[in-house]
Amino acid sequence: MARADSACPDVHSKLRRAAGGPLRSSSSQLHSLGRLPLGGHGRGDDRRAPVFAAGARRTRRHDEGLPAVPDDIVTIIYTSGTSGEPKGVCLNVGNLTHMLASTTERLDQLMGATHEPDRVFHYLPFNFAASTILLQSCLARESILTLSTDLNHLADEIKLASPNYFLNVPTLLERVRRGVEQAIAKRPAVIRSLFAKARTAWQRPAGRGRALDAFWLALGRGLIFRKIRERFGTHLCALICGSAPLAPETQQFFLMLGIPLLQAYGLTETTGICTLDDPRVPVEPGYVGTVITGIEMKIGENEEIVVRGPHIFPGYWNRPEETARVLQGGWFHTGDQGEVNVRGNWRITGRIKNLIILNSGHNIAPEPIEQEMARLLPAAQQLVVVGNGRGYLCALVTGEVESATVQAVLDAVNSELPHYRQVRSFTVIRDVFSAETGLLTANGKLRRGAIDARYASEINAMYDSKGGREGVSGQHA
Repeated sequence: MARADSACPDVHSKLRRAAGGPLRSSSSQLHSLGRLPLGGHGRGDDRRAPVFAAGARRTRRHDEGLPAVPDDIVTIIYTSGTSGEPKGVCLNVGNLTHMLASTTERLDQLMGATHEPDRVFHYLPFNFAASTILLQSCLARESILTLSTDLNHLADEIKLASPNYFLNVPTLLERVRRGVEQAIAKRPAVIRSLFAKARTAWQRPAGRGRALDAFWLALGRGLIFRKIRERFGTHLCALICGSAPLAPETQQFFLMLGIPLLQAYGLTETTGICTLDDPRVPVEPGYVGTVITGIEMKIGENEEIVVRGPHIFPGYWNRPEETARVLQGGWFHTGDQGEVNVRGNWRITGRIKNLIILNSGHNIAPEPIEQEMARLLPAAQQLVVVGNGRGYLCALVTGEVESATVQAVLDAVNSELPHYRQVRSFTVIRDVFSAETGLLTANGKLRRGAIDARYASEINAMYDSKGGREGVSGQHA
């Protein structure tokens, strides 16, 4: 909410209790500053959005409503984080101005030379930085923005809105993939067979196709894939996904259906976006695209991604020490690990703070192991590899899965890994993690510390069991 002379920082409803004190402090020191130019998107007008400045005292410039300058704070977004108290990320006029120009460039590449307004659907909270940028982009581009009113009827709302594009988190897309696969499994044998043959034909590497691949693929596209696409309306150009790792298999699934799925990478501290797939070239599943215009991104120590540019936030609200830790020499230290290929596409490989250090001294990123397990075990809802300070790795698996199935998957995964990266024991947990239980962040990331604490007895039991040291062993909690 905002009045003409004040504004509240953005905070997710689930964080209000944790951020109540900082939120009240932030709100009491925000003053109306001026209006941010949104750009005319070629229409020659001068639309502007209200801007609020952070500070204990108003200035004459504020009172007179003079134009905003790049260093003026626009908003404070409280980021949930995977541990600890939420931090207020300050974003200024310069951050948003640069990001609006960059996102408009990518959206122009996606939409082409159309003169029709973009049709956009949105179901995510507006306290996310990417959601803030989306809203400002819609204002600048004069888009038709349809907001979800009931997540229980999301499928119907999407079809009714018939968007050109919309933002997503991996949780929804993976739920869609599982839903389609489960629905196909209940269809007559001829449909199941056609879907399987078309999928196999699509997945076969280029140059290794078989004589009937083109036939099965054309039949699958005409009879099955087209009907699935129609659930997203008739105007869809692409889906955009960010906020958490997306399984490559899920991205490939949507590409198979004929739905471009673009990945983005960024943090609240980078005004939402650092990289985004270029819609003009084929995407690489598992990668999050190339850097947006005007920023620099490189690999630092411990394979950490560091970034600098006009999109980098000026600091955390009232947290100078934490600001100094992440902003060093003009570079923002993301805490994420990554790599970049010869085509300039980036891949996120892990999170430094998630590194597991075994008592043997081996440092292990859990994410690649979890992703490979998830690929082979689609029925699992969440997979968490644990073992910090222990002698070997174990895993927690949630969802309706059988121990024998999990063990078979781990046998396959372990066969490709060195001994210290092998998962030696597991526990199946019937309860699914959620933000409501405090085990996931608002955008679906694992709160590993909270999970370790909640399931300490189950984790300890895996290490107390001698069977785990000899080979894979499992149990149900």
